[in-house]
Order: sequence, then C-alpha cells, then structure tokens
Amino acid sequence: MNFEIFHNLVQQALAEDIGGGDLTTTVLIAPDERARAVLVARQRLVVAGLPLAEMTFKELDPELSCQLSVEEGETVAKGTVLMSVEGRARPILTGERTALNFLQHLCGIATYTKRFVHKLKGRKTVVLDTRKTIPGLRKLQKYAVLMGGGENHRFGLYDSILIKDNHLALVAGSGPGKIQRAIRMSRSALPHKEIEIEVETTEELREALEAGADAVLLDNFSPEELTNAVELTRGRTRLEASGGINLRSISTVAASKVESISLGCLTHSAPAADIALELELDHSL
Repeated sequence: MNFEIFHNLVQQALAEDIGGGDLTTTVLIAPDERARAVLVARQRLVVAGLPLAEMTFKELDPELSCQLSVEEGETVAKGTVLMSVEGRARPILTGERTALNFLQHLCGIATYTKRFVHKLKGRKTVVLDTRKTIPGLRKLQKYAVLMGGGENHRFGLYDSILIKDNHLALVAGSGPGKIQRAIRMSRSALPHKEIEIEVETTEELREALEAGADAVLLDNFSPEELTNAVELTRGRTRLEASGGINLRSISTVAASKVESISLGCLTHSAPAADIALELELDHSL
C-alpha cells in the first residue's frame, strides 16, 4: 500500500480538526517544549494504518521522529507499543486525535475481520468485504480487511457486473426468464467481464446456472438452502453467501461449503480498536 496517495486526506482531516488553531495546546504548551509519546494497544488487536498515523504527525512537523514498532497485519497483545513519536510537543498533541482516529478505525476493521477469519479456520470458504464503506475511505477500509486476513470483493462498480434485484426489476423486466435475459444482455454488451447475479430462491439459482453466470450471490439463504445450492451447483459456478451473517452464524454458513461469504459489517460496523497516546515529558530532548 502506497500511503502517500492519502496525503490530501490527511491534510483535510487535520484542517477539519485544527481549523484556525489548536487553542488549548497554544495556550498551555511552550513552542520549544519537547516530548516523547507512544501509541499503545489497550486490547489485543491486528495492526493496520500505522504509516497513516506517522504521516499525520509528519504533516504537522516534518522534524518529528516517528518509529514504528510493529508490522502491518501483525496481531499484538494488550500493552504493546505500536509506535513512538519524539520532538516538539505541540504538533504531537495537535495531531493526537486525528492520528488515533485513523489508527483506531483501521485496526478495528482488521481486528474484526480477523475474528471472522478465525471462525473459518480449516475451511476453504473465504471472507469477503463489500462496497458498504465510508465514502472516500474505501481503499483504506478494504486495505484493513486484507490486514485482517479477509479478501476484497470488487472495489467499485467498474470492476465487474453484479446483477442485483433492483437491476432485474428495472432492466430485465418481470416474469419467467428475467434472470436469463439479464445475463444474456450483460454477456452481449461486455463479453470479457465476469458476471455475478444475486438470487433469492433455489429456482432463481437454477436459472442463473442455466444462463451460465460466472458467480451467484445467494442472498439470505438458510443453512439448509445453502447446502442444497452447493449440491445443485456441483462446481459449475462460484457461490457466495450474504445477508445478515454474523460471528455466531458464520461457521454454520461455511459448513455448506460455499466458496465465499461477503460481510458488509466488516467495514460499516467494526468497533474501533482501543489505542491510546501516552505522553512523556523529556526536557533533555
């Protein structure tokens, strides 16, 4: 990941927080005061986004010394020092919240993803993310999923064709054969693009198989329906399960032997990781 592409994002985030100036720090901290700070994990977590936190501090003061103590994607114990920052105290304090906001969010996604991946240990089923991301942060959020051991689904609408229920209702028409018509229209217009289609019943799955879909999204299928779908498909296409799947149910879903499980919650509902910045005054610096 080239974090330099997020330079403008860091600038915008800092501008949003600082505005006309950090009043508290300016009033209380002398310009020449120096300090050392460490970012500490207050829980077991998966690391994601440390270079972004470093960039945040460096944007405020290029002379700050930042030392990353752990690797991206590494699982660390509670109490682990993730990185240290040394130099003028003012920019450290001013950048604290923005750096932590980035880091807590991305480590949260990576850690949450890892919990789902762990549930599937020993199985061939993979965990996929979705496009249910915060606008403007998709690349970072999907990166965090990768750090947690998940895999990325399509990044955007331009990657591949995914025919959803509303597409079928508005474009392919109603009545028998709408799935075959939608796939035929897609194949004719973009023959080199992969075509995935969302289905809600076993009968719709049969239509999708007959039409030659490259992948089928099984929306809100019960565990029994998923098992039947795998048996019916017999490897003719890839099957993806989705819809309301959580940490309690994912093992049962994976028992059906679907190839993948997509989870919007990885990016829209992951709890922030508990990380703190602890400041150490050092007048010898």
